[in-house]
Amino acid sequence: MPQIPIINRSHHDLPAYATPLAAGMDLRANIDAPVTLPPLGRAIIPTGLFMALPPGYEAQVRPRSGLAAKRGITVLNAPGTIDADYRGEIGVVLVNLSAETQTIADGDRIAQMVIARHDVATWQPTDTLDATERGAGGFGHSGEK
Repeated sequence: MPQIPIINRSHHDLPAYATPLAAGMDLRANIDAPVTLPPLGRAIIPTGLFMALPPGYEAQVRPRSGLAAKRGITVLNAPGTIDADYRGEIGVVLVNLSAETQTIADGDRIAQMVIARHDVATWQPTDTLDATERGAGGFGHSGEK
């Protein structure tokens, strides 16, 4: 488990795992006044958190299932990626996909963050690729059932 330096300029506790086997930690809105999202409206919601991920790690910002199911609010660029060299404030791009205006209040749990390892790829130029059963079949190629 990586040790991650974090600055908390919010007035909320640090993100934490809700259960021992949870993959994500809830991120909370850190705002001075409520943010109103009309239908299809979007906004970047600050969290007041700044961190320094170690090389080889990223943080993925993902929607909270309850917020999406109950209120129609989701993370627009899901999953949002926080790179190891980013040092700015963590912000969450929320969108209201419901037919009703929704309000985000200070302290609302607005997203979840998953810390994940990743590799850095290098390209190997070639003129051919190995054959597979799927081949070049694209969207919907494998059928509906």
